[in-house]
Amino acid sequence: MPERISPQEGKARYDAGESLFVDIRDPHSFANGHLGGAVHLSNANVDQFLADTDKTRPLVIYCYHGNSSQGAADWLTEQGFQAVSLDGGYEVFKQQFPDTLEAPDA
Repeated sequence: MPERISPQEGKARYDAGESLFVDIRDPHSFANGHLGGAVHLSNANVDQFLADTDKTRPLVIYCYHGNSSQGAADWLTEQGFQAVSLDGGYEVFKQQFPDTLEAPDA
């Protein structure tokens, strides 16, 4: 099972800039706001993601509340990535660290 990290650890990784944040929420939610610099991963682009993403760069996977990201992080770890799941997901991060958010797509 992949590591689960706290929102505080997620923020430290976000600030360090070494991890790629991966948003697995639905496309509408991603378009309405996400962590700055995050990439959206869905069934529609998973093959492209696997082909294009550097497997040596650590991934921080997040969803709404930190539940679905567990399974996604587990699967991505099986694909050869260093993936962790963000506890509390986007909702907690949004409340605790609003300065990390990217505005909705215009």
